[in-house]
Amino acid sequence: MKEIILKPLILILFVNLWLQGCDKSDNELNPSVEVQDFIWKGLNAYYLYQEDIDDLSDRRFSSNQQLESYLTGFDTPGAIFNTLKKNSDSRTLLIENYEIADTPEPLRTSFTNGMEFGLFKDLNILDTIIGVVSHILPNSQAATNNISRGDFFYAVINEQTDTIYLREDNYKALLIEYPQDTLKLLMANFDGELLEKNDLRVDLVKKNYQYSPILLKNVFNLGAKNIGYLLYNNDFSDNYIEDINATILEFKNQSVNELIIDLRYAIGSYSDARTVTEIAAMITGQFTDEVFIKETWNNKAQTWFELNQPDSVVTKFPTRLQNNSVINNLNLTDVYIILNGDGFSGSSATELLVNNLDPYINVHVLGTKTDGDNLGAIKLYDSPDYDAFNVNENHTYALRPVVLTLHNKEDQTYSSGITPTVSLCSMEDPLNLGELGETSDPLLDEVLQYITTGDSGLNLICNPFELEMLYNSINSQRVFDQGTFIKQDLPNLGR
Repeated sequence: MKEIILKPLILILFVNLWLQGCDKSDNELNPSVEVQDFIWKGLNAYYLYQEDIDDLSDRRFSSNQQLESYLTGFDTPGAIFNTLKKNSDSRTLLIENYEIADTPEPLRTSFTNGMEFGLFKDLNILDTIIGVVSHILPNSQAATNNISRGDFFYAVINEQTDTIYLREDNYKALLIEYPQDTLKLLMANFDGELLEKNDLRVDLVKKNYQYSPILLKNVFNLGAKNIGYLLYNNDFSDNYIEDINATILEFKNQSVNELIIDLRYAIGSYSDARTVTEIAAMITGQFTDEVFIKETWNNKAQTWFELNQPDSVVTKFPTRLQNNSVINNLNLTDVYIILNGDGFSGSSATELLVNNLDPYINVHVLGTKTDGDNLGAIKLYDSPDYDAFNVNENHTYALRPVVLTLHNKEDQTYSSGITPTVSLCSMEDPLNLGELGETSDPLLDEVLQYITTGDSGLNLICNPFELEMLYNSINSQRVFDQGTFIKQDLPNLGR
């Protein structure tokens, strides 16, 4: 964590104008509005859009009495928070109970049978649906069954032993929301036109499952190129950073000199700027102590940082993880990041990694254009320094405001998204999935050819039978991207 120490003399220069000239009695606050007061002062000090909100202006109130009068106009903390937040801002959050929110990000678990799948319409029979297995989770119950990527199914057997065909009005109840532990699938062969039952039945049992940190890894030795392949499907919190670091060491020991990071089944969600920086250091290693991230705060905070501690608004390539373990690195000059997947255009963490590595090495993005989220957020508590120490015990509210924009060392950012180097199909071809992590996987095979030949004119055939996809089990697990979270000690501006 970057430590920022506020000098008392400098603090005086930043105390809001409405505090000037107030005596001690003026600072006594009506307890009924202490949460509203915390919200206003926290957003006034650090909210990225502070200058755009009239009621957050430093000149809005000339005394504490005026501010308190304003605060009493809001019956609830949520009411003032919504008034002070920019309408287009979906990232800034008001946390009602930080004790719950501060629980460490859990490892990814679920109660699942281990089969990921997609559903598409049978073009020959009205209202009929066909299922296709996307992949099987390693060490799951499904992994012990006779079912694999690319298999098709058309019906289930219910608890009354009736055969129920999949249709648009029943697939959710039959495949997703079913109450029993065992799912009994009837399998079929499908060539894009004709569905042929094959008399196979597969019983899948739901069990508690903890997702593997790394879904799949492999190394391809293609001439002078030793290509490491990492299929990653979790978030970018620090939960899995040690596992990624261990995988990089395996690649290093196998003399990997090219790297593919496949995120086609990634779920997004929580992203930590420090974790992204550590992954960047693993990919490279030759840029120790050079700038990876530049931060731009609101004018008030940015001015203080630049005058007093300019190093606090930059993050440099580290050599150790936060637990002090040595970061393993590959010293690469090229990295290939696959984003394709039904409806997946990357996450804020992916964008930060791509944009901020770009000044240093060749970053090849394969997939679709990303959305563009270059914002960083931080958690503020009702305490003298907005940190988790000496917190006001009268309530459990906290803020998670957007406080900065993220840039690379050349001041480039990505608010408009990142355009891929090579465009890929928006969805995998259900009729030609191949084996995940092997050259029979058409998508991976094309990326390997791109690496070895430099030819970006990929020959992927996208959905040749124009099958209409209705559901993808991975999409249902993708949660709202919370943006990029930073951890930083703050000067107590305005407290």
